[in-house]
Amino acid sequence: MPVTLVWFRHDLRLADHAPLRAAVKRGAVVPVFLWSPEEYGDWPPGGAAKVYLHYALQSLDESLRNIGSRLIVRRGAAAEHLKQIAETTGADAVYAHRLYEPALARRDDKLEARLALDGIDLKLYDGYLLHDPEQIATGSGDPYKVFSPFWKKFCKQIEVGKPLPAPRKLDGPGNWPHTSSVGDLGLLPQRDWDQPIADAWPTSEADVTRRMKWFVGRADDYGRLRDRPDGDHTSRLSPALRFGLLSPRSIWRAVAEGMARDADWKTDGRAAYLREVGWREFAYHLLHHFPHTPGQPLYSKFDGFPWHGDDEKLRAWQRGRTGYPIVDAGIRQLWRTGWMHNRVRMIAASFLTKDLLIDWRAGAAWFWDTLVDADLANNTLGWQWAAGCGADAQPFFRIFNPHSQAAKFDPNGDYARQWIPELETGDYPEPIVDHARVRQTALEAYEKIRNA
Repeated sequence: MPVTLVWFRHDLRLADHAPLRAAVKRGAVVPVFLWSPEEYGDWPPGGAAKVYLHYALQSLDESLRNIGSRLIVRRGAAAEHLKQIAETTGADAVYAHRLYEPALARRDDKLEARLALDGIDLKLYDGYLLHDPEQIATGSGDPYKVFSPFWKKFCKQIEVGKPLPAPRKLDGPGNWPHTSSVGDLGLLPQRDWDQPIADAWPTSEADVTRRMKWFVGRADDYGRLRDRPDGDHTSRLSPALRFGLLSPRSIWRAVAEGMARDADWKTDGRAAYLREVGWREFAYHLLHHFPHTPGQPLYSKFDGFPWHGDDEKLRAWQRGRTGYPIVDAGIRQLWRTGWMHNRVRMIAASFLTKDLLIDWRAGAAWFWDTLVDADLANNTLGWQWAAGCGADAQPFFRIFNPHSQAAKFDPNGDYARQWIPELETGDYPEPIVDHARVRQTALEAYEKIRNA
């Protein structure tokens, strides 16, 4: 019986898993997870993401054992361990989902040739995205840099199929290889930070699926309520998408099936959610075509932007001590739970880059380490959007006013009070900057770049 290694990466699920389904049809299956942080280049998973990953891997192993299999866990170079496991089990193929982070895509290109020398076939399947970033292009064949035309082309060109069912049983190899435990990977932090994150997030495929069904039942109200952080109005499925406990196809189909045939894509709540899934696709479209953007602005004229290197103000922002409640509540929510509401992410990012004039890369690095859903494509797009230096960016002269944003999206102050108890005791700090004054400073800095 042929033996196939199924290399789990950002797809920690059994349902809608094309490599797994193909391997089952072929013969025996050896599920494998390799922790190789050095192969992520400058962007190995951050602290909060590793906590989520730890528990998600434990859940995946339990799910596999329920169908007669197990997860083989190793730490180290992918090429070395895949070859060793293949030799032990007699496997002649490795099946996995295609990845799009630049460092990992380059690694996979080299890995395919290296494994072929040992008679091992590496086959990569689509499934982390709804589209191949090479599929969609402008009329002149260039990648898109603006979301709206990209989205129009996506909706016209991409058909989202039905999710694949999970296998009910897996046949194993004659010889099972050695495995480390998930705990041996050292994903949990030294400080007491992991339990609040574990308590805040479902980290099994079954629990995440239940959360998706809960949200689908309320998706009609998403467009109306999604910008309100003072309630549970969003799907909160971003960590599950990041690590693949749910596929984007599963989410898309579950939400879309409840839409009316004549739904208005500008006002329908479900359509508004699918559009957000489209932003994820757009983020990877950009990362694939512009792999330099995690560390450099898309538009080179911003290379010379006069950012301020104010470490004291950066620390105040990181600790939620800016004196602006909507900003500080978001930062504190992030630190305690590993997540921040998307509207508040935009407000906090605008404040850092435009009120404090601190380099967007400092904010991106902080989010990367503290978000459970830290995703290289989305993180890069979001921060360059806020700073005004990337694709489809908010113009630099559009600067969020924290007070008016709070009045509009947290009108009763419930969200702010939830995370900032000092608002009740009077110990809350004064604003570290005057918004009206620093807004003018930011506009002057932008003019220098625009006229350069």
